[in-house]
Amino acid sequence: MRSTNHVDEYPRAYIYRQVVKAKLYIDAHFAENIDLAGIADEAFYSRYYFLRLFKSMYGVTPQQYRKRVRIEYAMKLLSEGRGVTDVCCELGFESLSTFSSTFKEIVGVRPSSFARDAELRRESLKRQPLTHIPGCFSKKISRRERAI
Repeated sequence: MRSTNHVDEYPRAYIYRQVVKAKLYIDAHFAENIDLAGIADEAFYSRYYFLRLFKSMYGVTPQQYRKRVRIEYAMKLLSEGRGVTDVCCELGFESLSTFSSTFKEIVGVRPSSFARDAELRRESLKRQPLTHIPGCFSKKISRRERAI
């Protein structure tokens, strides 16, 4: 006699895999012009059903997730010294103002301010590298030096 529990697990596992597959699609194509219909197609679900599944699994809609991924990547590029306009274009934002307002909404500062702060951190790291070592690590070194 088959357990109904086993039958229930298969569909849930399949649903989970399909939604994760669509999330990985977003991760790989976040800079491209992808929409909910295209993402839902990756999971082989209707837009509405996929939207409910994705939000129940990740706590955000696919569009909100994509927006966060784009901004996290923008933060990485800006921290590396890339220009705001270059980052905006590379990530496929419609305009510089859209990029700037989206960035500020998620990060709390404008991209130009973030880039300026990142440049100051890089310069400080070059001038005074020891000030960037976490305190707990430097305390461990101090104890070791005392023991020697």
